[in-house]
Amino acid sequence: MNAFHRSAALLGLLLLSGTALAQAPAGPRPFDPLESDWKPIPDDEIMIIALTGNRTVVVRLAARFAPAHVANIRTLAHTHWWDGSSIYRVQENWVAQWGDPTNEKKLPDGITESPPAEFEIGAFTPAQTLAKHDAYSTQSGVTADGWPIAGNGSVGWLTHCYGTVGVARDALPHTGSGAALFSPIGQTARRLDRNYTVVGRIIEGMKYMSSLPRSDATMGVYADAKERTGIVSVRLASDLPAAERPHFQYRSTDNVRFAAQIAARENPPGMVAPGGVDVCDVQLTIRRAP
Repeated sequence: MNAFHRSAALLGLLLLSGTALAQAPAGPRPFDPLESDWKPIPDDEIMIIALTGNRTVVVRLAARFAPAHVANIRTLAHTHWWDGSSIYRVQENWVAQWGDPTNEKKLPDGITESPPAEFEIGAFTPAQTLAKHDAYSTQSGVTADGWPIAGNGSVGWLTHCYGTVGVARDALPHTGSGAALFSPIGQTARRLDRNYTVVGRIIEGMKYMSSLPRSDATMGVYADAKERTGIVSVRLASDLPAAERPHFQYRSTDNVRFAAQIAARENPPGMVAPGGVDVCDVQLTIRRAP
């Protein structure tokens, strides 16, 4: 196997595994981002969850897509409401869920207990559209600021991919306050699209969520409180002293370089080319600001 074929084969494996494309062999490639492609994420859209065992999970909040629910989440973080709560549900190949396991803790002032439904985001306006639709939509793509979306010709919505953060709720018309949140830890949860509000996605520390012990109890809710993973604190980066704030950047998608990355996903070299991918397979990269 010559050098060209070795490089093509490695790239194919990277595309299949989801490993960052930056780890492919060095050299100029059409999908490599420019430094100008990296854009800052506002500090008040970064939520830091400190778990017991010195583990940290960082969430990027989807403030412009779910403003009412994110407003609640910001209030919950401002008031330290989640401190001392836990991850109380971990269901194999489905979700991890956190908040108050008793569902009895009083919500802070200023919380709307059931905000208007934010299951949809209005018009489907992607910066990049994928070649094929999927079983859950007639069109899909990514926004310029790095969110996976789908649509049906009339409206668009954020998709429930691995690491997405959604709002747990009771039966409709209740939409959930945001006090109980969940994240898919196995398969994508696309059947939840347009049924639950998406408020963000985990951008760092997903390995801690996805490696938690599974519960065999009904719905994955731990039968014994000792099995729960404790939440030490939840803070917005904007509430921390300036010197302690972590800063993150997203890779913008409204450029030919990201279009080339999607094309490489849809038609990976050295592999049987599917000609399309699920929107949850598109790599939406976040990095710590250099």
